[in-house]
Amino acid sequence: MLVGSLGSSVGLMSVLLGIAVYIVETLTRPKRLQSALDLYTFSPFELGLPAEEVTFAPLHGDHLVSGWYIPASGATATIIVCPGYRGQRSDVLGMSTMLWRAGYNVLAFEYYGHGTVVGKPVTLGYREIHDFLGAVAYAKERAPETRLGAVGYSMGASVAIMGCARTPDIEVLVADSPFATHESAVAYAVQRTLHLPFILFHWLTDCILWLRAGYHFHQVEPIRDIVRISPRPLLLIQGLQDTIVNPHDAHRLYEAAGEPKELWLLPDVDHCGAYFADRQRYVTRVISFLDRTLRASQQTEQSDQHLSEAS
Repeated sequence: MLVGSLGSSVGLMSVLLGIAVYIVETLTRPKRLQSALDLYTFSPFELGLPAEEVTFAPLHGDHLVSGWYIPASGATATIIVCPGYRGQRSDVLGMSTMLWRAGYNVLAFEYYGHGTVVGKPVTLGYREIHDFLGAVAYAKERAPETRLGAVGYSMGASVAIMGCARTPDIEVLVADSPFATHESAVAYAVQRTLHLPFILFHWLTDCILWLRAGYHFHQVEPIRDIVRISPRPLLLIQGLQDTIVNPHDAHRLYEAAGEPKELWLLPDVDHCGAYFADRQRYVTRVISFLDRTLRASQQTEQSDQHLSEAS
């Protein structure tokens, strides 16, 4: 009986270990090599945008990050646009176009290994934050006289939260469908696919993540960093039918954030689906938020400066 019990325990541990390895491998494995059909995406050419193909260095790392830089005549602000996990810069081309038409310079980039550069292992924000901070440095270099804002989606939104906590250069952030913690994102996926509580695999998965990717869950926690964005304005956007990120994460992030902050919840919208649910409404709200927080504050500063000079 003791032997049988021991055998059952070993068997159970083997199953849990196998699931933990599968979770980490699925999370970090290199994106498959692209076929010709995968490369047939829209580009700035189809939309008549004066975009430049650019590359820039991350804050740390020996790779180069790919992006499009779209200059707008007379722009006083530059918006960095960040796609999500395994996303390409072409995924955010629609919003990037609207921002450019509104008079903003735009830097749309893709996280290394997630987009058109494939065959490289990825993480869920741990290494990608260096790409974001590299984008900030590049945007400052290209237009040092402009103010900076950021619009991020999914993992890109979570990385932007952590990045903004580490640099004061981003003055306004729009975060669409971010996860609160690395662990919450993985747990939600496990619960939805395996229909099992993640607590069964948490410790083993965290250990495998450290062995395979060099970091732990607790090292990627936007909810811990978000308070450091204040007093810079923050807009959180979340669909309540999200199948990728737990919608409750938006409430957690909003509660943890300082003022000024806004939370836009959409009842019947899936992951990063607010734009597609009503493009006009989405574009109007996001650009109005950016105009109000970036441009209006700049006009106020200029008015104060003029009054000071006149007196």
